Amino acid sequence: MYRPVSFFLNEKEYKIQYNFCGNPYCKWHGLPQEKFTSVKGNPSRYRLSGRGKGENQAIICNEDPIGIVKGITWGCTTSPVSNWSVAEEIKRLVHIETIKDVEPNYQFHKEGCINEGTTPLEDVHLFYKQGKSKTNSQVWQCKTCKKKTSLMPTRKQSTTYHQKRNDILPSLVMDLLNRTPVTRTCEKLGIGVSTYYHKLEWIYRRCIEFVERHEKPAFERMEFPVMWLNTDKMTYNLNNVRKKGQGGKGFDDVEEAQFPTQIVVTADVHSKYVFRSDIAYDWNIDINDIKLDTVLMKEDHLNEFCRKHGRFKKHSFYPMPPSKNDTQTEWEYKQTLQEFDRREKYIDGLHVNSTYTTLAHLWLIKQMVKASEWRFVTDKDNSLMTAFSRVFANEIRLAEAHHFISMVDRSKSLKQCNQEFKDGRADLLSWGNAMMHDTRSIWQLAYLYLIDVFDTKQFHEEVMVGSQMYHKWAESPIEHPIPTRDKGFYYVDCKTDLSSLEPKEIANLVLNVSDYSTNNFMQQIRRRLSILERPLVTARGDGKSYIYANFNPKYAQYALTILRTFYNFCEATKDLDGEKRTPSQRLGITDKQFDLKDILYLR
Repeated sequence: MYRPVSFFLNEKEYKIQYNFCGNPYCKWHGLPQEKFTSVKGNPSRYRLSGRGKGENQAIICNEDPIGIVKGITWGCTTSPVSNWSVAEEIKRLVHIETIKDVEPNYQFHKEGCINEGTTPLEDVHLFYKQGKSKTNSQVWQCKTCKKKTSLMPTRKQSTTYHQKRNDILPSLVMDLLNRTPVTRTCEKLGIGVSTYYHKLEWIYRRCIEFVERHEKPAFERMEFPVMWLNTDKMTYNLNNVRKKGQGGKGFDDVEEAQFPTQIVVTADVHSKYVFRSDIAYDWNIDINDIKLDTVLMKEDHLNEFCRKHGRFKKHSFYPMPPSKNDTQTEWEYKQTLQEFDRREKYIDGLHVNSTYTTLAHLWLIKQMVKASEWRFVTDKDNSLMTAFSRVFANEIRLAEAHHFISMVDRSKSLKQCNQEFKDGRADLLSWGNAMMHDTRSIWQLAYLYLIDVFDTKQFHEEVMVGSQMYHKWAESPIEHPIPTRDKGFYYVDCKTDLSSLEPKEIANLVLNVSDYSTNNFMQQIRRRLSILERPLVTARGDGKSYIYANFNPKYAQYALTILRTFYNFCEATKDLDGEKRTPSQRLGITDKQFDLKDILYLR
């Protein structure tokens, strides 16, 4: 549980260990488990609540028995995770965005040729060049046996290799990004459903290659003094359909028709550049693999935080017949086994606990982006808060990372929000006049107002323990002075300790807190992708219809990646200076606006 897990990524070894205190105000935050052998009783830094194989056990901070580390423990409780399973989730996210070209097996010689085994790539003098093939690739001929061989073209030489109806790709992408249902697109383009999904996967691969060409090299050479990240989760309902041959009237043992499925999105607050958008669903996992691991590693007798498949929650191990020492009854075993057998009849794959997806999601962003300091904006979602406090634990301890929470009252109508937008700005101007400030800038007035607020207000409370004063999260948010048209007034809190900063520095940080970047992208998802749009109201008006909802999350991930690439590199919006720029231009990783053909044909 407390042992780091090591794995290799791009020929580099990494170690992760996320089972520690997640409270930034606690002295044990981010520190690994340690047994203090110099103290009687050998107390540990942490203890596990409860006994036995409980599913709701928690890590509890013990008091410091030696007092070397400055600060105080608050008796914090943190939910443990399986480090092994986090590594498996990182592996999954890397795998789905990794493209590997086909490695053909060439036969350059006829049988019995004396030069058999030689290739034109190594022994050019043994071959003639015979021009180009129809696909624009090089043709070689053996000088001895006269056999001609065409090489497989590279991406630059041909973008239509093994692709029929390549002319429909731009139209198909535009239909996809303009909420056209799959059936209507197939009718319009005169293709079958299988061809549609084949083309969708081909476009997805081109997007991955385009991102590898333009995004990754840019981030390798760029360093950001401060990176503002906004992470949020979106829920869509997956149509849970049976596999072929598993339906009909004789099959009354059914699962829920719709499964809430989480999508984790992270974007830059200022440029609106979307770094990642990942669906918390593993479509490659096989129930038989879980069964084999359960048999080999006895995972049914391990805690969830020790299992390889702990990220699957209910399906983290395959049910095994209870032994004499097990507390599980035969009836409970059969019920659990029935659930597994039922799941195998439905669409391949399993839902992943969104905490694991968020941990892997943020870890990959941290490896990709080089930044001296980090600022993180989320709503008050426990899976997002705990993921940030674990992935960026070292940066938080060094005061190089801070976590802000943006809270919105969703019960307000748009009319109320718009009225608050007008009233808030009018009140800010009135306050500026009363305080005799010589500026009419709303941003500058809000900055001056927050400086006054933070002269007396803090996000932490001071607690006297003995003769020492310690800080503790107050959970006392403040109202952001600049309301927006769509949210009205919203509240801001800070989960990390800002006591080392001056009021003007805190005021400047709070002014930058915004969740607009992820909200805007999620609106694009809802409005552009038919398979991820909001449910329709039924004809009777008494229910919801998910008729267009996606049934295979793999294709939802493909569509998300295509949209994210288009949004980052092709979709330009006006900046404050009136110039139109794409998110990638604002972030500084590209200097031009691309179009769809640049992505499809890697220009």
